[in-house]
Amino acid sequence: MQKKSIKLRVVFMGTSSFADTILTALIAEKYNLISVYTQADKKVGRDQALQKTAVKITAENSKIPVFSPAKFREAEIAELKNQKPDLLIVAAYGKILPKAVLDLPGFGAINIHASLLPRYRGPSPIQNALLDSEKETGVTIMLMDAGIDTGAILSQKKTKIEPDETNVELSQKLARLSVPLLLETITLWVERKITPQEQSNETATLCQLIERSDGKVIWLDDARSIYDQYRAFYSWPGIFTYWQRNGSNLRLKINKLSLGNTTSQGEYSMGEVFQSGEKIAVQTGAGTVFLEEVQLEGKNNLKIADFINGNPSFIGSVLK
Repeated sequence: MQKKSIKLRVVFMGTSSFADTILTALIAEKYNLISVYTQADKKVGRDQALQKTAVKITAENSKIPVFSPAKFREAEIAELKNQKPDLLIVAAYGKILPKAVLDLPGFGAINIHASLLPRYRGPSPIQNALLDSEKETGVTIMLMDAGIDTGAILSQKKTKIEPDETNVELSQKLARLSVPLLLETITLWVERKITPQEQSNETATLCQLIERSDGKVIWLDDARSIYDQYRAFYSWPGIFTYWQRNGSNLRLKINKLSLGNTTSQGEYSMGEVFQSGEKIAVQTGAGTVFLEEVQLEGKNNLKIADFINGNPSFIGSVLK
């Protein structure tokens, strides 16, 4: 890495584990990180304990000043301006930056986005690529402008999506893919050896923020689509269905799912639970999926065999 790049006064903005992988690499490369911006601590769990972001923990361990503004108002922008940044590096920050912030550093603001732009602009590119059964994705390093992931592209790198890869696994892979690309791109950008390439709005696709309700399984869908929904929403928000027991609709989270037959209609109703060899299957609009681990709301996660032992009437029921 060139000394010119390392001596840049860099501000890093990010929140997720994806961002933390990139921050950790910048620290290891001894970049001059003058501050880190991340989202505020959040209350989690039943006891509502405050939890720091992965990025904040890494920054504090490296004695880097951390800021968590709710918004970038006049005072927050003045604070950032006083830091005299040469470059902003943004990765999965989760906040929209105003033009006044983007215009501060001499080398601009660059963003690491987890898709091959202009496809999957927006906050959930990894989940949407999995929902769409994509076979390939990648990372894009781009200059930020006032739009949502519409800035000019500096560099890109492709990678294959494995058939059983979850969003967590794909996110980790893309973060690792991003690191060498980012380090190379920073040097070339600072040395003015990259010509930014404008994106094509005609081929752009958008993705929306994922909501908890998006995890509801529609058993009319085919088996592959339901399995891809599970992969996309693995860890959060998860996928769920409703099981009627004793006249009550119980919310049932499906924590582990595997793919069965992907084409046959079978002799069962859509959403019907049945025994298939040693597996517990559910009939979909086309094909079957196998339940591996489930969790009733307010209860512990159970392997499906243990759940059936306590709830034998589950077999033969129709999930909604």
